[in-house]
Amino acid sequence: MGLKDNLLRLSDYVYVLSENTVKGQRVPVYFYLSDKLFEHLEEDAIRQAANAATLPGVEKAIYVMPDVHVGYGFPVGGVMGVNTDEGVISPGSIGYDINCGVRLIATHLSEERIKPIRQELMKEILSKVPAGVGSTGRLKLSKEQLKEVAIKGARWAVEHGFGLEEDLLHIESSGTLANADPDKVSNFAYERGSEELGTVGSGNHFVEVQTVDEIYDEQIAKRLGLGKGQITIMVHSGSRGFGHQVCVDYLKVAKDALEKYRIEIPDMQLACMPFKSKEGQDYFKAMNAAANYAFANRQILGFITADVIRRFLGISWEELGYRVIYDLAHNIGKIEKYTIDGKDKELLIHRKGATRAFPPYNPDVPPAYRDIGQPVLIPGDVGRYSFLLVGTHKSMEISFGSACHGAGRLMSRTKAKEYVKREGIEKVLEGLVVVARGKGTVMEEVPQAYKDVTEVVRVVHELGIAKLVARFKPLGTLKG
Repeated sequence: MGLKDNLLRLSDYVYVLSENTVKGQRVPVYFYLSDKLFEHLEEDAIRQAANAATLPGVEKAIYVMPDVHVGYGFPVGGVMGVNTDEGVISPGSIGYDINCGVRLIATHLSEERIKPIRQELMKEILSKVPAGVGSTGRLKLSKEQLKEVAIKGARWAVEHGFGLEEDLLHIESSGTLANADPDKVSNFAYERGSEELGTVGSGNHFVEVQTVDEIYDEQIAKRLGLGKGQITIMVHSGSRGFGHQVCVDYLKVAKDALEKYRIEIPDMQLACMPFKSKEGQDYFKAMNAAANYAFANRQILGFITADVIRRFLGISWEELGYRVIYDLAHNIGKIEKYTIDGKDKELLIHRKGATRAFPPYNPDVPPAYRDIGQPVLIPGDVGRYSFLLVGTHKSMEISFGSACHGAGRLMSRTKAKEYVKREGIEKVLEGLVVVARGKGTVMEEVPQAYKDVTEVVRVVHELGIAKLVARFKPLGTLKG
């Protein structure tokens, strides 16, 4: 009998793996799934979440979002809160692509203007926006310059002409994390990151030209300046080789720390160290440096994409109407306060393939949105939709203020390629405008490789973790 057989259904969208189901399990694990998504739930993803529930200092519960799939050590879609006094920090439970995240930019453009020329426009974006494995941007930075990026984050990009000061008011943590220490980052990470600022990366990362296709909440949409038929830009990218190397480096440190601190774990991919140890603090500071690199990367990417569109159309910035709606992180660890069993506790929240979904009047929601709640951006795939929601108070009760981060993979990259070879790329992408520097990534990222994002978002909305505001339809997608 597998762990899936041990899941108890509590309601339409909630399943629980009770405490002590696996040896050493300290807290229950909650899975948020519809019937359809439950069918896709992997045994190994359940095992990974249960393993994480054995880590020292883990509090209340592990929460697993509806876009769940197997990850490195901890499932993608997993949320874990660990007590900062007695608990650990786990690099694998944050992820390799530190602060992989999403940015949404509004424009004054209409679908009628862009749709007839979308093929030519996407080719222009492909020629001007660096994307793909090993891609390099227009910036070539020294180690000292990168240290400044690692401290300032998105602000560094704005100071160097990539965006507006007001952009920073619409970014999680204003695009700058205070606990960054660039001296905790290895030389090799600096080498890997020296030419990658302002680039998309590979895999599921993208730059997409979209149109507002559906409005669910007129009042909030209007408050955000969104209307049907409006053109938006969505960017999905992270910390590239810089953040990847930080994770690689500190996974080695964590594995060495296990014996030193007498920590027993069921899976070496969950290697960890006490948060308050020197090793734990070094990683936390390096992770924040990598997160700042990612904030700067998306700031640059979004701005240069908007500039390419502006130049292609031959219009002014005023006519374009460039405006950042929001930028948020996933794959990150953040210190937050929660009340558990009547006690106020400081927790390190590991979000791996999960995003914040903070409610109205939470002090960590930017002042511009404090009355409506934090915007939650959930992208889909190249052939389906992306969504904008806002966080709710219920998220603080049942998910450590978190929502899912995307659709979630259904096929491995190898299986996706096999599917495309069998069906033919033209048939699979029929009617879609997708540009890339190589066919390999496109084959791995076809719509059929992902769960239906509409179903995933429906679970989040029905649970009350976040409230639906708008839906976006892709007109053209640049893949890495």
